[in-house]
Amino acid sequence: MEVTNELLANAEWRKAERSGDSGDCLEVAPLPGGQVGIRDTEHLDQPPFVVSASVWGAFIDGAKRGEFDF
Repeated sequence: MEVTNELLANAEWRKAERSGDSGDCLEVAPLPGGQVGIRDTEHLDQPPFVVSASVWGAFIDGAKRGEFDF
């Protein structure tokens, strides 16, 4: 599926409640076609990174298991 400006304009972006109002956050949005958009709130002029819902789910599962902890 091609990611268009119209598709992104209608996306319902959300971020973690703990991120506050600092402006340096990541936002995610479910997109049609089983995709997930990811964007940096400091660089809204840049296109979002788009992955499949299964890739996003694998990332979330890994984060919950601590796979990315330093």
